[in-house]
Amino acid sequence: MTINGIPLTSLIEAVLAAMILAATPLVFASIGEAIGERAGLLNLGIEGMMLSGAFAGFYTAHRFDAPWAGVLAGIGIGVALGLLFGVITITLRAEQTLVGLAITIAAGGGTAFLYRDLFAGANPSVTASPLTIRIPWLRDLPVVGEALFSQPALVYVAFLLVPIAAWFLGRSAPGLAIRAAGDNPFAVDAAGVSVAATRYLAIAIAGGLAGLAGAFLAAVDLRVFQEGMTVGQGFIALALAMLGRWSPWRILVGALLFGLLKSAGIGLQLAGIGIRSEFLGMLPYLGIVLALIFTVGKIGLPAALGIPYERGKRT
Repeated sequence: MTINGIPLTSLIEAVLAAMILAATPLVFASIGEAIGERAGLLNLGIEGMMLSGAFAGFYTAHRFDAPWAGVLAGIGIGVALGLLFGVITITLRAEQTLVGLAITIAAGGGTAFLYRDLFAGANPSVTASPLTIRIPWLRDLPVVGEALFSQPALVYVAFLLVPIAAWFLGRSAPGLAIRAAGDNPFAVDAAGVSVAATRYLAIAIAGGLAGLAGAFLAAVDLRVFQEGMTVGQGFIALALAMLGRWSPWRILVGALLFGLLKSAGIGLQLAGIGIRSEFLGMLPYLGIVLALIFTVGKIGLPAALGIPYERGKRT
């Protein structure tokens, strides 16, 4: 069976592959945001951290012809911006929302300026191919083989991160401290655990994962950088963290559904179905908006989310 001359199995395979690639950066960023929010930190700078990670990842991968170096650079800039967010909001107790938006706005302008200045109008790409894992036998399965079992290594890292993050938040001592810091920081302080140090750990992880998400986009998936290339994916990640109620498993499902909506548009275009590309591009974001509408009031936020903590002072 064919659609517009394209075999149906090939079309499904293309949609599945696109879904996985679209979901991967959202898994990284959303899990990082979930960890930050569980600690009481509302990080609206996630979009800027992703964009900065994308630029740092692309520039480093292009400069050294090594995607893995770009990934490390993206993580590094993400951690640095996360710690900057921490200094301003945890130590100086500034308003988290304003600081996050400032980071996002500054990253948008800063990365655009650096890209124009460093590349002087050229549009280079990363020529080196990222490490790809092709799982024997499984990749030969019909329809799903190439889509699921022949992907860049970071795709599998993202999926492996889900159970690791679930264990970290649910079973490890630092994870339990992070959850308590978002729900009852006074109890954490009374137990002799530093609320500030716990929140710094959380925002460093959140920033590093946001930078990794951006680096994946620019150095591994697309292998190019474009101004504003994250196109709101940081805010989508923030929404997915809340919709998933900070559970890595629910976040994974949400990211896959977003990826499916995004890849469905690609599939319809390949099939030659006459729907405007602008509407197809809007589909995944419309899905997030509808999900937020139907769940409004049903998401129980951490009690101390967005509230600076001052030792010995109850708010």
